[in-house]
Amino acid sequence: MSDWTSGYVTDIGYTYGYYTELNPLVSRMAFLNAGLVFPDGGNACELAFGQGISININATAGAPRWKWYGTDFNPLQAGFGRELANVSGAGANLYDHSFAEFCTRDDLPEFDFIGMHGTWSWISDENRSIIVDFLRRKLKVGGVFYVSYNTQPGWAAIIPLRDLFVRHAEVMGSKGQGSVSRVDGALAFAEKLMAANPLYSRFLPQVNERLKKMKDQNRNYLAHEYFNQDWEPMSVDRMADWLTSAKLTYACSAHFPDHVDALNLSSDQQALLQQIPDPVFREMVRDFCVNQQFRRDYWVKGARRLFPLEQAEKLLDQKVVMVKPRPNISLKVNGALGEAEMQQAIYLPVLEALQDYQPKTLGQIQQAVRDKGVQYAQVVQAVMVLIGNGSVLPAQEPAEIKAAKKHTEKINRYLIDKARFTSDINFLASPVTGGAIAVGRFQQLFMLAINNGKKNHEEWAAFAWNILAAQNQRVIKDGKVLEKPDENLEELTEIARIFADRQLPVVKQLIY
Repeated sequence: MSDWTSGYVTDIGYTYGYYTELNPLVSRMAFLNAGLVFPDGGNACELAFGQGISININATAGAPRWKWYGTDFNPLQAGFGRELANVSGAGANLYDHSFAEFCTRDDLPEFDFIGMHGTWSWISDENRSIIVDFLRRKLKVGGVFYVSYNTQPGWAAIIPLRDLFVRHAEVMGSKGQGSVSRVDGALAFAEKLMAANPLYSRFLPQVNERLKKMKDQNRNYLAHEYFNQDWEPMSVDRMADWLTSAKLTYACSAHFPDHVDALNLSSDQQALLQQIPDPVFREMVRDFCVNQQFRRDYWVKGARRLFPLEQAEKLLDQKVVMVKPRPNISLKVNGALGEAEMQQAIYLPVLEALQDYQPKTLGQIQQAVRDKGVQYAQVVQAVMVLIGNGSVLPAQEPAEIKAAKKHTEKINRYLIDKARFTSDINFLASPVTGGAIAVGRFQQLFMLAINNGKKNHEEWAAFAWNILAAQNQRVIKDGKVLEKPDENLEELTEIARIFADRQLPVVKQLIY
């Protein structure tokens, strides 16, 4: 009897994440910054959509410009994804097929955008060949492929540790224990090994730091990240070798901080990279400079460059919107070189122009900051950095917002109600951004309270506490569980007050 899992972890579901790189509106901004043409809309596909959060929110908030299709072979996940699709009514076509089944369907259209997050490194060469053939046949000329994958050299020191985990699970664990128990067992054994002070960890001290970090990470994530049968960090040049037969060439990074060299590369490193004409080899060398561990790439079938004036005009017409409460936005940014301070003379005027949480074109922002001495190129770079740290996102046109809202209202009502039972899903659909914005469980419960006629933050907190108390759940503050009811209510009231002052104005503009 064949094993449909193909060695992939299936007894526990993947995390309920949303991945911004899969939002075509965000992808378009990356292409614009790189001076490349991006598709204007059409058919989109996500391969291995996990719990279906990204594909459903993108299908819902990006309707009708984008019509989505996708598959995830795990029925546990595909079932939830279909449930969301039915709720939103946005018409996402979701299947529980393997790559071999899905990619050979004769009823699929050609696609303008195909995305695949966190899967390529964890599947067999046979499945990679199926996907490349699918890209060759089904990705339109000018179409874009997004893929993320583990890469070298950032994984070089950790590969032996991962092999140790898998072998321990096979030899010392038991399938009957379940994946979470096998993860815990492998971590405990690795700790014992490191306590014995092996030369491996003495030569590679970062291994101990990685192990400490893993102890606090979500076990579902660890099971899917480290314990699958197939697992291969791949250099960007090997990725190019795979995709050449599908006529794909490297376009640009999907990770926005990568677009700002000053955050990641020294002047000597920048000079070295400028001497390399081949884009893939340049990326490979860059990965050594930043010790890259995880790549997020856009590839394109037939890259067309924008003329410089055309690029400038399109960037000036691009709308963006602030998606974080202004008080929550730090003027610090992280890159491969470490933490850096944003230049207040540039970033403060840009943030001030966006602080009403209304979409603005980059041209409007430039007009607003011109008398502060901020130049066009500085506005573009500031927006790229702010998108990279999640403070700003590209925005849709008013007609698109209106069309998407009838679907986002349905899925958000469902997700907010789901927050009564679980803290798994911390995103809601925004018709403004064509994707998701982050909203935590407590904040969703406060929104549910508002929907139920509660008038102020004290009433919202009491509403949320009644839901938690009925399930014997408690609030955690500073790592400590609050046991007394009055302590829980007091903390929830403070969280609700902050929500009212900070996040609710954002939610009103971007979700309601």
